[in-house]
Amino acid sequence: MQDIDMVQIGQRIKELRTEHKLSQADLAKEIGIAQNTLSQYENGIVKAGIEIIVKLAQTFKTSTDYILLGDEKFY
Repeated sequence: MQDIDMVQIGQRIKELRTEHKLSQADLAKEIGIAQNTLSQYENGIVKAGIEIIVKLAQTFKTSTDYILLGDEKFY
């Protein structure tokens, strides 16, 4: 079983956000959280709950496995 690395998860979230040309403010609004919360996720300071991980995966049309573990990027 792989360990969950919050810094790597944050890097993947930021990578997906920038690939989709979204600002932190735009993405935060889209998934229903504050911009500073998203910033904390991206910096590996705070753990995102499963509901947020699912919303991110749906927004970016990717898998939760990719966000959490770096496995296959798209369905």
